[in-house]
Amino acid sequence: MLAEFILYVIIFLYGIVIGSFSNVLICRLPLKENIATHRSHCMTCGSQIQWYDLIPLVSYIILRGRCRHCGAGISAQYPLVEAANGFGYVFIFANLGLTWTSILTCLLFTILLAIAVIDWRTYEIPFGLNVTIGVLGLIKTIIDYPMGLWEHIIGFFAVSIFMLICLYAGRLIIGADCFGGGDIKLAGSSGMVLGLQGAVSASLIGLVLFLGYVYLQKRADGKEKGFPLCPFLCFGAAVIYCLQTGGWMR
Repeated sequence: MLAEFILYVIIFLYGIVIGSFSNVLICRLPLKENIATHRSHCMTCGSQIQWYDLIPLVSYIILRGRCRHCGAGISAQYPLVEAANGFGYVFIFANLGLTWTSILTCLLFTILLAIAVIDWRTYEIPFGLNVTIGVLGLIKTIIDYPMGLWEHIIGFFAVSIFMLICLYAGRLIIGADCFGGGDIKLAGSSGMVLGLQGAVSASLIGLVLFLGYVYLQKRADGKEKGFPLCPFLCFGAAVIYCLQTGGWMR
């Protein structure tokens, strides 16, 4: 029991470290900053952040959510993303065990989390992250080969092509885009991971949650606002993939 608890603590710590790197992706990719060579810096004053102020979760608490140099507030996004990634990893390994599937699932979870936060903040999805999910889908296809080969290939095209048709139909009929190009790419890359049934199910979950959120926001504010669809699609993809890998959905 103690050994299992220690193992989950290690997994959580590993998860929040990767979550810290997710924050690097979230902050730098939209700004086209190099994620490997540029030192971490305050987004307000530009001061370089020392290693002891970069400890996941701990540094935010010690600094009370403020920059050591200029005192500017640090977004709560940083500890929330780190904690979410840590607890996500624990949940995944607790249900799937120490397997290659667990590692693949953790990678997918981290990328989906980063995409969701970036799109929520900027209404953009970095192409490289969609490509990364596509690579994970290719790995999943190879793992499942020859069983389910066509399921993954059709999953790549099914929802994305439907969304692309809706995009051009919307432009012709109402003069507006129904979906963003990043949403369509995400549907394709995640569809390769999930397969046809999973891609359709994930998209339906995401769309229902999106419409529900828009409706509640309109009821609360009385105004129509634009909201990114991608975070809801990411949530749907994460839920369906967990159901698939956990054996609850085939």
